[in-house]
Amino acid sequence: MSSTDLPGGDTGFDRLLHFTIPDRDARGRMVRLGPVLDTIVSAHAYPAPIRNLLAEALVLTALLGSLLKEGDGQLTMQAQTQDGVVELLVCDYRNGELRGYVRHDRARLDELGPNPSLHSLFGDGYLAITFDLAATGQRYQGIVPLEGERLSEACESYFWQSEQVPTLIRVGLGNEEGHHCAGGLLLQHLPEGEEGRERLHVRLDHPEWEHVSIMGGAVRREELADPGLGLESLLWRLFHEEREVRVEKGAFLSRGCRCTLEHYRDLIGRFPAEERIDMANDEGEILVDCAFCSKVFRIENV
Repeated sequence: MSSTDLPGGDTGFDRLLHFTIPDRDARGRMVRLGPVLDTIVSAHAYPAPIRNLLAEALVLTALLGSLLKEGDGQLTMQAQTQDGVVELLVCDYRNGELRGYVRHDRARLDELGPNPSLHSLFGDGYLAITFDLAATGQRYQGIVPLEGERLSEACESYFWQSEQVPTLIRVGLGNEEGHHCAGGLLLQHLPEGEEGRERLHVRLDHPEWEHVSIMGGAVRREELADPGLGLESLLWRLFHEEREVRVEKGAFLSRGCRCTLEHYRDLIGRFPAEERIDMANDEGEILVDCAFCSKVFRIENV
């Protein structure tokens, strides 16, 4: 890999970076969230463990969502449990827009201390990953147990169990002068190409995958979250010995809560008049609370 393979300027906050390593039949994605992450997590007064959990989930959602080939497709990640401290975690990605939300039991969380494990947060929970393809209307969903120390490990299990694609994912979290920062790397092995081939022959001990996963696995979590280290520069550190690494800048990311007063008016208007009356308060308003952005919309004249 030579410096001429790199697009001009290092990719900074809130933009995806795509890359492929042709000689190793590997593809990858990198991202570092900054202002977008700050905006999303500040919508609620999340305690530190929940804030960190959501930050990791948003990085994973951006990485997985970037695998969509259609601009209008959607990737949804949902982690849920019936007996854990975290009742629901949901994030989605659509055409560069990210959003996420966590519902949790604060009293039970406070009993766990400052660094609760994934299992203590979710108990016997599960992770559901759903790809909605806008062009075809198809939906693909995989569900895996929430096992391991991090959400990223459950995502790796999803790709291996549901798609037979060896996958390495790393996520790092940081905080720079009170601003949240999180970065991630996704690396996959696709020896028969990305389209139209069965992958049952793919194995975790494939020599090309062993090589590239060792190189990618050398990344440190603090490097992923270091705002002073551009993504191209980090990619160079990891794979500079490769003959060719093809690099392409991906989508810019933004906070993508899609709630609007018009949207909720249209939604509420589909209910029968009697039900709308029951929904209304004493002033004749229906209050709609968006969990993602923590805004309350007042729908009048019901």
